[in-house]
Amino acid sequence: MLALIALAGVAVVGMIALRGVKPVFLWTDVLIYLLVLVIAGVVIYSRQHEHLRAPWRRVWRSRAGMAALVVLGAYVLVGLLDSIHFREPLPPVDRSESSGHSVEVLSVFDKLAEPLRLRVEKTYSAPLAAQLYAREMQELPDGTQQRVYPRLQYGGAHLNDPETERSADIVVTASAGLMKGLGIAVLVSLAIVMLLARHYRTTPASALGRIMRAQTAMAWHVVLLTLAIILVGTMVLIELSGKYHVFGTDKVGQDVLYQTLKSIRTGLVIGTLTTLIMLPFAISLGVMAGYFRGWIDDVIQYIYTTLNSIPGVLLIAASILALQVYMANHPEAFETVADRADARLLFLCMILGITSWTGLCRLLRGESLKLRELDYLQAAAAFGVSHARILSRHILPNVMHIVLIIVVLDFSGLVLAEAVLSYVGVGVDPSMISWGNMINSARLEMAREPIVWWSLAAAFVFMFILVLAANVFSDAVRDAFDPRLRAN
Repeated sequence: MLALIALAGVAVVGMIALRGVKPVFLWTDVLIYLLVLVIAGVVIYSRQHEHLRAPWRRVWRSRAGMAALVVLGAYVLVGLLDSIHFREPLPPVDRSESSGHSVEVLSVFDKLAEPLRLRVEKTYSAPLAAQLYAREMQELPDGTQQRVYPRLQYGGAHLNDPETERSADIVVTASAGLMKGLGIAVLVSLAIVMLLARHYRTTPASALGRIMRAQTAMAWHVVLLTLAIILVGTMVLIELSGKYHVFGTDKVGQDVLYQTLKSIRTGLVIGTLTTLIMLPFAISLGVMAGYFRGWIDDVIQYIYTTLNSIPGVLLIAASILALQVYMANHPEAFETVADRADARLLFLCMILGITSWTGLCRLLRGESLKLRELDYLQAAAAFGVSHARILSRHILPNVMHIVLIIVVLDFSGLVLAEAVLSYVGVGVDPSMISWGNMINSARLEMAREPIVWWSLAAAFVFMFILVLAANVFSDAVRDAFDPRLRAN
């Protein structure tokens, strides 16, 4: 699957280059591509070692774990599409020469969701509405003035009489999306069944029977059901968003559904890149402290104890403020607004990574203290095996299950941390769309009369689904890799 995603990304970049646009590689994009390669390497390594394949088979058999993995896969797909950036060419001044490229950095997701991005209303509108949310003074044909709800420019513009036609049109449009989603889900399910039949060297009917009876190595019946629900929901949203603003619009008239989907990449970047940054600190220092003990253990304990004594929010706020001062004094270092926002996002990931490695380091220290006293490690040391070989061949493989469990568990906490930090004003750049910025802007909207609730609700629902899926999947991973649970 990772190979298919990589090939799709290369194909998209090739198509972009052929159209004359300029590819843009942000720092977070490069790190995301690196992370995909690391995950692919871990998958290949795990497939070659039975002691790693066996726990993952337990994960594949977990119904809740596989349902959560499919949901996470949908989020990851949106995030990867939003991580292929480019700048479109400007229209030429004359036919002889080009005028360069636009300063606006777009992504493949932006092009796919271009109707949502470009259909901007005047101000607030409720979900699936055909009129603005607030009354305005308008002059009637007879010359009198009256406060009315103006029609939206795009939402429900095809309706002649929204009062009588809107409800029925929403039902018809949603039903069309439902039927299309079911059709696509059936086709995808048939393709998967055909592939499984070829893998098991049996007939498609027999493969389908094994799936329905849950007799496959993977919980394919749960995968197909979850995938069908996602496809149906996606098609319903696509059909409705072509005629309405499904989640309404914000203060400046931007589509809230588009903002919510754009926030997925920010949440994934915070959750994954922060982990990528903190892992080297946690693994190397934790294993060294537990294995060598003595003054090395004392120094490492002093480092993470001192770091834990510093309030994390204050350290992050001070670092972000220092970065803002640098950006203000060196504007020439950032070519576009996207470069500035990406630099702040990367810097936030670095600060979160530096402040969040201490917990895992303590766990690995304790586990390494226990492992070094085992007989086979004492024998290896007595036979003169080098410390580096003992650490790489005996200590690290026996603590990686702890690393994997903590990484998956910490992901959801980091996604929530971005929302909290953006809420207090020290998170991602205000120009970057994120769930935290949406929640932060919703503070003032909640105080309006009538109340504007849909921005907060949309950010909460999408963030809740991501965090819930990550937690459920982490529970499946923990149950599979925890030796004490495997023994029961």
